[in-house]
Amino acid sequence: MNSNPIDTVLESVLGSYQLRVEITANVRYCGSWFEQEPATRYGQFHLLTEGECWVQGDADGLPQRLQSGDLIVFPAGMRHSLVAVAESGAAQPQAECETAMLCGELEFVMGSRHPIFNALPAYFVVRSQDSSDGFRALASMLAQTSTDRRWGRQMVQNKLADSLFTMAVCEYVRAAPDPRGLLAALADPRLCRALSAVHARPGEDWTIQSMAQQAGMSRTAFAELFSEVLGVPPIQYLANWRAIEAKRLLRNRRLSVASIAELLGYKSEAAFRRFFKRLEGVGPGKVRSEGADD
Repeated sequence: MNSNPIDTVLESVLGSYQLRVEITANVRYCGSWFEQEPATRYGQFHLLTEGECWVQGDADGLPQRLQSGDLIVFPAGMRHSLVAVAESGAAQPQAECETAMLCGELEFVMGSRHPIFNALPAYFVVRSQDSSDGFRALASMLAQTSTDRRWGRQMVQNKLADSLFTMAVCEYVRAAPDPRGLLAALADPRLCRALSAVHARPGEDWTIQSMAQQAGMSRTAFAELFSEVLGVPPIQYLANWRAIEAKRLLRNRRLSVASIAELLGYKSEAAFRRFFKRLEGVGPGKVRSEGADD
C-alpha cells in the first residue's frame, strides 16, 4: 500500500477521470506564419515536434516560447494563437527553420466537477528540458508515431496522447508555482492527511469531525480551511468524490449497483440511487448503459 498521502490522493484522482483525447492535426509551418485557435468547449494541447514558435493569448504569462519537445495544454479550451514571431517584439525564432507540431483536443467526460480539472490553470507548459525521462520518451514516441502510415496510427496516437496528458499533469503538479484547489490542499500537510483518508476509504461514515481528526485540527478550523482552499465544504467534496467513484465503478459490470452502494457507504441501493440522481441528474443505470462499450 502506498504510504505517501500525496501519492494516495493523486493516484485516486488520476485513476478516476475519464478523458477523451484525440489528435486532430499534424501540421508543419515555414517562414512567417500565424494560426488562430478559437475558444472551444474542449481542452486543447500542442506538442512541438520540430522547431519553435510562440503561443499568445489573454491569460497571464502569455506569450510563451515553445521549443521542440515542449507541450502546452489549455484544459478549458481558451482562445489563443500560434505564431512564428511574437507580436511583443521578443527574440524571434529562426523563421527559415521548419516548425512542426501535433495538435489535439481533450474532454473530461466526468465533467468540470472533477477535482483535477478544477485545480488546473487556464494553461500550463511542460518544458522538455525540465521534464522527466519518461515524459520525454513518451513525447518522442508520439512524435514518431505521427509519421507512421500504417493502419491503426490514429488509435495509437490517441492512446499515447492520453498517457502523455496524465504524465503532463504529474509534471505540472511537481513544479506548479502557484497551486490552487486540490493541488494547493495537497501542499498543506493537514488537508493532505484528511484527503488521503477520504480518497482511500470513500465509503467510510465520514463527518466533518472525523475528517478534522485526520487533519489534527478542530472541527471549525478544518471546515473553514477546507472550504477556503478547495472551494467547497468538506461534506460536499465527499459527495462529489463518491459520485466520481460511482461512475468509475459503474463501468465494471461485474459489480452490481447494490454492491457499489455498499462500497460507497450507503445503507441501501435506493438511498444510493437517490444520491446519485441528485448529483448527476440521471440514475446509475443510465450511466452504466452509456459506458457499455468502454
